[in-house]
Amino acid sequence: MTQFVSKNQRHLKPSVFWSIRQGFPKWLDLTLTVTALVIPLLLWCLLSYGGFVDSRFLPAPTTVLQAGIQMLTEGELLTDILASSGRVLAGFFLAAVIGIPIGIASGTFYSMESLFGSFIGVVRYMPVAAFMPLIVLWVGLGEPAKILIVFLGVIFYNAIMIADTVKFIPSEMLNTAYTLGANRKDLLWRVILPASLPGIFDTLRVNIAGAWNFLVISELIAAQNGLGFKIVYYQRFLQTDRVLFCILIIGLIGLTLDYFFKLLARLTLPWAESTSN
Repeated sequence: MTQFVSKNQRHLKPSVFWSIRQGFPKWLDLTLTVTALVIPLLLWCLLSYGGFVDSRFLPAPTTVLQAGIQMLTEGELLTDILASSGRVLAGFFLAAVIGIPIGIASGTFYSMESLFGSFIGVVRYMPVAAFMPLIVLWVGLGEPAKILIVFLGVIFYNAIMIADTVKFIPSEMLNTAYTLGANRKDLLWRVILPASLPGIFDTLRVNIAGAWNFLVISELIAAQNGLGFKIVYYQRFLQTDRVLFCILIIGLIGLTLDYFFKLLARLTLPWAESTSN
């Protein structure tokens, strides 16, 4: 009998590659991460150096790198990065400050879900680009218009995703708190909010990518600098190497922000990581 059980356990034991929340070795994590980055780079090299695609449409990696170095020496790239980052962070911060409370309230109280749910459900399907003429009329052509576009592009997704996070808190947890004598205030601040924080961090980490996507749209409004503005500007003159370098810069900034949110969550919510593990 013991031999039969041990044999079944040996067959049922999952491989490391397909492990489900049972630990994952760092070396394999690093290997897969590098592989995911190297394969697209190799494909890019094959298509560009092999002459399968016209260099005007897909310049080689070395050409893009040379264009990036030239942009750095010209001195405008850092200004563009700072300008775009400022617009994204301003719009994203406002969307977080307003969207998080709305999401928590909608996920907690039926009354707030009735108040905000239908409105958010309708507005989030409206393309932000369609509001550009109205935004110009309302706030002009300055920085507020660009920040407002990023804000509108993110806030509704923040609110609805955080509301869903709150709704997925197990009812048993809330009932246990009531049984132990918690009132509604205790339930909100000592149960719902702590239980929602990991999901809130994940929501912000995901939606900041959306903020960068709306950046290009926002910088179509009378911008004189910024990565989105330069992408559109260089595209007009078929300077594809510079377009690709600006896109890569946005990707690197996004990757840095992604790791920042993961690190911040690990430092501020260690109990959440230990629970998931």
